[in-house]
Amino acid sequence: MSPVRTLTVVVPVYNSATILPELVARLKGVLEHTVAEYELVLVNDFSTDESWARIVALAEEDPHVRGLDLMRNYGQHAATLAGIRTARGDIVVTIDDDLQNPPEEIPKLLAKLDEGHDVVYGVAVTGDRGLVRNVLTWLTKLALRIAVGRQVPTNVSGYRAFHTGLRRAFDDFRSPYVSVDVLLSWGASGFVSVPVRHEPRRDGRSGYTYGALATHALNVLTGFTTRPLRAVSLIGLATMLFGIGVLAYVLGYYFVQQGDVPGFPFLASIIVIFAGAQLLSLGTIGEYIARMHMRLMGRPPFTVRGEVEGPTTHLRPELAAVPEDHSPS
Repeated sequence: MSPVRTLTVVVPVYNSATILPELVARLKGVLEHTVAEYELVLVNDFSTDESWARIVALAEEDPHVRGLDLMRNYGQHAATLAGIRTARGDIVVTIDDDLQNPPEEIPKLLAKLDEGHDVVYGVAVTGDRGLVRNVLTWLTKLALRIAVGRQVPTNVSGYRAFHTGLRRAFDDFRSPYVSVDVLLSWGASGFVSVPVRHEPRRDGRSGYTYGALATHALNVLTGFTTRPLRAVSLIGLATMLFGIGVLAYVLGYYFVQQGDVPGFPFLASIIVIFAGAQLLSLGTIGEYIARMHMRLMGRPPFTVRGEVEGPTTHLRPELAAVPEDHSPS
């Protein structure tokens, strides 16, 4: 593997106070033998346990550790984006806080990245989370592929490695609806995945509920692509053609059989089909209007309450891979 000058590991943290010490220790054990310089950015997503206090303690003990404390719970992707925007390394690795993706697999991601890819995903080779969660996860990945295109691997995860310079493509992104994978696609073209081990969560419960997965899939579909609007247009066209066909059938029956088409169920079913198509269209358009409204309000994807780092900064700001200034002159 070619040498990596600096590396930032971003960890979105939610109610993982008991796991963080082991996570940091294992990350350090891997990175000290893998890269020349590194930092660990732990982003507290408004945890209800002692996660922030633990992050502060770890940062005071270790100059490699930095902590961000968010004002409220913004979600995993927003917390990850907060860490990405403060990263000082040439390469960013994002990893969950539950140790289900072992830190020891990071060299696999870096080796694949050195082959010339823009983004590398670590995908678990084992681990069944149940039928409902698997279905929702599949729907989320399907929504991502619809929004981004076929260049994104079928299997994506929160275990990623990419060049920090990719964030220049979404420097000005300010929407409250965040998908890190979609944002990376704005500046990247080469995506690939590698198999990694999957281990059981060490403690606590995942904050990524069924509702969160479904909401994220909806946000990806309506926040980053216009394809649902096109689908609604096709549904409208299909129902119109169906209505024309029904009209032709009614007129044909009238002239051939010399009478009206009998049956209230037939008429009721036609009304239900058209009403359903109208409501679906209005609902889809309403989702887009709501997201336009939220963006016009200027609501940020996250707000940082506080930041902590050790007495000495391991990665000096002048060595950081800071994106160019895109603000208007």
